[in-house]
Amino acid sequence: MRNSVSIGNGLYKTTDAGDNWTKVGGLDSTEHIAEIVINPKNSNEVYVAAPGPLWSDSKHRGLYKSEDGGKTFKQVLYISEKAGAADVAIDPENPNVVYATTWEFRRKPYSFNSGGPGGGIWKSLDGGKNWRRIQSGLPQGLIGRVALAMAPSSPKNLVAIAELENNKTGLYISDDGGENWKAQSASLNVVSRPFYFACIEVDPKDPKRVYRPAYSFAYSVDGGYSFAEASSEGGWVHSDHHALWINPNATNELWLGTDGGVYLSLDKGATWSFKGNLPVGQFYHVAVDNANPYRIYGGLQDNGSWVAPSAAPGGVSNAVWQDVYGGDGFWTVPDAKDPNICYAEYQGGNMARVNLTNGKAVAIQPQKGPGDEDLRWNWNTPLYVGTSTGALYCGAQYVYRSTDQGRNWTRISPDLTTNDKNKQKQEESGGLSADNTSAENHCTVFTIAESPVDGNMIWAGTDDGNLQYTLDGGKTWTNVAANYAAAGIPAQTWVSSIEPSRFDKNVVYATFDNHMYGDHKTYVARSNDMGKTWTLLKGGEAMEGFAHKIKEDIKNKDLLFAGTEMGLYCSTNGGKEWFRMKNNIPWYALVRDIAIHPTKHDLVLGTHGRGVIVVDDISPIRNMTEDVASKDIVLLKPEKLTLRDGQFGGGGFPGTGGWNGGNPPSIQPIKYYLKDRVSSGDVKVEIVDKDGKLVQSIPATKRKGINMVTWNLRGTPPKMAEGGVKLDFGAFTAPMVLPGDYTVKLIVGDKVVTEQVTVLHDEKGDMTVAERQQQYDAAMKLYNMQEELAALVDTINKTQEKLKGNIEQLSNKKNRQAAQEYYDKLEELRGKLMATKNKSMFADEKRLKEEISEVYTAVAGNEAAPSNMQMQRIDLLKQDLQKQDGATKAVMQQYHQKVMQAFEKEKIYIGPKQKVSMAGTSG
Repeated sequence: MRNSVSIGNGLYKTTDAGDNWTKVGGLDSTEHIAEIVINPKNSNEVYVAAPGPLWSDSKHRGLYKSEDGGKTFKQVLYISEKAGAADVAIDPENPNVVYATTWEFRRKPYSFNSGGPGGGIWKSLDGGKNWRRIQSGLPQGLIGRVALAMAPSSPKNLVAIAELENNKTGLYISDDGGENWKAQSASLNVVSRPFYFACIEVDPKDPKRVYRPAYSFAYSVDGGYSFAEASSEGGWVHSDHHALWINPNATNELWLGTDGGVYLSLDKGATWSFKGNLPVGQFYHVAVDNANPYRIYGGLQDNGSWVAPSAAPGGVSNAVWQDVYGGDGFWTVPDAKDPNICYAEYQGGNMARVNLTNGKAVAIQPQKGPGDEDLRWNWNTPLYVGTSTGALYCGAQYVYRSTDQGRNWTRISPDLTTNDKNKQKQEESGGLSADNTSAENHCTVFTIAESPVDGNMIWAGTDDGNLQYTLDGGKTWTNVAANYAAAGIPAQTWVSSIEPSRFDKNVVYATFDNHMYGDHKTYVARSNDMGKTWTLLKGGEAMEGFAHKIKEDIKNKDLLFAGTEMGLYCSTNGGKEWFRMKNNIPWYALVRDIAIHPTKHDLVLGTHGRGVIVVDDISPIRNMTEDVASKDIVLLKPEKLTLRDGQFGGGGFPGTGGWNGGNPPSIQPIKYYLKDRVSSGDVKVEIVDKDGKLVQSIPATKRKGINMVTWNLRGTPPKMAEGGVKLDFGAFTAPMVLPGDYTVKLIVGDKVVTEQVTVLHDEKGDMTVAERQQQYDAAMKLYNMQEELAALVDTINKTQEKLKGNIEQLSNKKNRQAAQEYYDKLEELRGKLMATKNKSMFADEKRLKEEISEVYTAVAGNEAAPSNMQMQRIDLLKQDLQKQDGATKAVMQQYHQKVMQAFEKEKIYIGPKQKVSMAGTSG
């Protein structure tokens, strides 16, 4: 139950091994479910341990039981509105015997309490109808979090780690079904932070083997009487372990969930392999720079600070991410001027300047000055680079500014918080186990924003509800907290983000997060008068989840994005109406931060649990005005296109076992809008050159809303000779077009709309304009050769088709022999023009068609001028084609007319007369 924990919305069930899930049971209001167990002898009986809401009292907590496979649940163990159920176990031999633990706990923004009169260990002998405490042998006093495990193969053996008052927290063992407990000595790893490390498991087949995931991985081979720390020689495993699953059928197999991800062991924990293919990173913040490709910066929950390019050879894989700082990563931001410098921090304001070229970091945290109170740094301290000045800002209870990369700081504000001393007793936090890791630090500045319009205008929001601004670079500050409260936002609500408008100095947006007081409403607000009055933005589709971020588009002042605990929302009319953004964005993506790239127009999301999500090019949304939306068909103005296949190549064979997020589109798509789905008729996009010649026709999608198709900047591939036995990649390739202006036609049924698109030479590429022309000319020579060869083969194929099956009908022996000779000669010619025989995939033929394709695909498919040898080869292939053309004409002149006359004389109809274009005969 960490300070950054999210909330759930109930219980889900699958009956097809996870392919589909259905919400069941009506447990929507429990918010947190710790454990689910199913009666091994009756799968309709299900127990659910629900600790319940973290930040408020609630009756929706305790132990629930279903007897109908989860359709309905009954609360079978309830202690109070403050105490919920944390663990549950069923005796597999006698399922009427059920064990449960209860836990009284509460978080506030400034404190945490674990333990109280509601905590305990409980046992039922009648399937949950009646319960009694089983604490004989445990020290007297309050009980906090209890991690409980039963040995499935010897169910009277129980192991518990019990959080107790008076420093009695420890490991306790029972061998009589919990009727009596005895304390055992244990290592620090086994008993530390029981509210946080609440997992202990027993091997399903070996009651002596007990596992304790905590700071690190500990295990016992004597039933919990002693523990040893697992070796790290088999590979490093990230600290802070929270979940463990043991395969009940093959107990060597362990799956471990840690703050750093998921690990698998196949030897009972001796060695581990990390599963790097799960995109489940928990990012607090994201930022982007102006590199090409631009880089994405972000901080991960207990996994440091990271930087990665937005595109890379072979895609953005795990391998291209660079770790730049440790601890819990929060703000990670690039310097405004120096592309080799970024700033990063971990909890409690521990910030550094990082040199990205060598990875060296220099601590830059401001220090307490004369007359200052002790500095109060939030768990998630703001570290911010000004959008107008490029200055570096950070905040404790004061705001600091640096103009020399954090080498020196100036305090530019007084204490901007309420400075409520009752909320600053963090040393007393934790309850039965003292715990002060800065997670409960309060009365701190949480968010800072500099106006893009005026660098002297700076806003600051605090975690205790103050919202202030300065117009003179920090000399004087104005608090507008009372004004937002007048708009219906609870007073002293956490200010989670501030967004000064880049279009109007008087306009400012802010999000407010009150879930730390049990209030999950979405508070997104706007002020048009520098904070004097506020309006809640809540029209349209109701937003779910407490709000983390509001972002104004950098081009369209009416386009807004809001990130909440339950998803991403968008408004195209200045916040009057909102809709949920879907389209590959998970419904319940916990959107913590939002960035918009200034030139690529990408929307970059930092999510808690879904990693970084990039929405490529939001310009269609940006241009979606009311006028556009009212039209049936709109072809959006294409951007200028640069002639290249992409910024990067494929990167060779992909890596295995990791995640790869791919790359953005290598060529900007053509975008169009359909007011309604097209139910009849075709939709296509045609590219036409300046002379009106069709370059390429592209089938297009028909769905309602924004659609996209990609023109590959090439023409239509050549017509290829048919009838061969070898796959020819030349059939998929066309030369890249030349720079110039082209017309884009969107054809929807009988309606046509057009736009112009300019295609540019890639000035940063490897070819000059002259070399590009040379490449195009060479590729077109080969292109035309393929079409000439296809026409030649087509003539042969059609002639053979007429002959085949009809030769035996000729009664005259000489005529029959002549016709067969003609067919065989044609087949011999065809066999020289293209591969007609195939022994195996590695022993096929290579003839003229394949030789032309080999050079054609190399010249047309590469972004380079043709080599001298390729040019020589083109001339030789042209000579070979002419030679084969001549040979075909000779054979046809020798046989065609007399064979056709023979069929005609015997009145054997073999089809309409055919023009033999290459041989110059007809029949």
